[in-house]
Amino acid sequence: MEIVPSSVPLDLDTIRSGIRELEEIQNCNDDIVSQMHPSDSDQLLKDCALQLESKVQQIMSECSDFSFLGIEALDAFVEHLKEELNAAEAESAKISSEIEVLTRNHEEDSTQLESDIELLKYTLGLISSQDALRGKEINSTNATGECELQVLKLDNQIEESQVMLKSLQDLDSIFKRIDAAEQIEDTLSGLKVIDFDGICIQLSLRTYLPKLEDLLCQQKIENAAEPSEVNHELLIEVVNGTMELKNAEIFPNDVYISDIIDAAKSFRQLFSRSAMETRSSLGWFVGKVQDRIIQCTLRGLLVKHANKSRHSFEYLDRDEIVVAHLVGGVDAFIKLCQGWPISRSPLKLLSLKSSDLHSKEISLSFLCKVEEVVNSLDVNVQLNLLSFVDAIEELLVEQMRVELHSDSTSKV
Repeated sequence: MEIVPSSVPLDLDTIRSGIRELEEIQNCNDDIVSQMHPSDSDQLLKDCALQLESKVQQIMSECSDFSFLGIEALDAFVEHLKEELNAAEAESAKISSEIEVLTRNHEEDSTQLESDIELLKYTLGLISSQDALRGKEINSTNATGECELQVLKLDNQIEESQVMLKSLQDLDSIFKRIDAAEQIEDTLSGLKVIDFDGICIQLSLRTYLPKLEDLLCQQKIENAAEPSEVNHELLIEVVNGTMELKNAEIFPNDVYISDIIDAAKSFRQLFSRSAMETRSSLGWFVGKVQDRIIQCTLRGLLVKHANKSRHSFEYLDRDEIVVAHLVGGVDAFIKLCQGWPISRSPLKLLSLKSSDLHSKEISLSFLCKVEEVVNSLDVNVQLNLLSFVDAIEELLVEQMRVELHSDSTSKV
């Protein structure tokens, strides 16, 4: 018998209870049948016959005197009795036939019921075994699913760990690059924070100088010990809670930085619309201070070397002016253009002034004429401090000769 799956779940306990009830009914019927004797049907017929015979005898006893009956009446009576007997026999045969049919049907039904019960038992056992197998498969499937889920979770954890490891490796690489960059920056810029209390920053500033032979001012310094670096300390006061410059001092105080401080304070207004707006005023300030240190140091070195000549020089850092004290009591005030001596910026004569009583006899118009001629000199002459001062002196002497010659001619 093929078990057809159903969408409706089977109640196996109800089926087992129904089978037990069928078995009890079958056993009860079997007991009834077993209690019947095989000749009970014949006995039933005999009982019927005896009852009929008893009835006939009763009739005959009640009507024992047949003498008054005629032959014809007696024959009719006998015929009537035969008919009664035939009817009784027919009824007995019918009952016997019905008993046989009922017995046969009972046997067939009992056999069919027994077969059906056995089939139900077999089917029930098959269903039970299939359920047990299905339960094992479900358990196995569940176990497999749990294992697969666990494996999936482990795979996800491995992937997350790998991503985290990669991130940590990237961060480590970034930190290494930052450390290397800071080391390089410290090496190149020489900038180091000594102390910071939230308000004041103390910086150690090492400024590297370019070689004098690479300068574009064309002023050569021979047999001079060229320093490669200069050291300063910056004490920077910042606005509380920010990195915006409030004030600053430099030690040693050999570089003028007040103008840079003022510019840094207004940094946001100066650069609010430029590409530098993302930079901090503090960084801009330190960079400008280093530029100023380089510029002032080189200018001081060149002026110091120029003092070894027959002229004497004085450098005014704040005004960016070199005063050349010339022979004859004349002082030349020379303006140093922005970037000199690093860039190719020409010098400019601001004024000539008499410095002693004898030179005061020189007229102002005379000095103005010399200034005009000096500032029209070739650019290459204006780049070199010594050459420029020599040219100024030469023009003074030449112009003085012209003046003397003019005076002598007018007297004649």
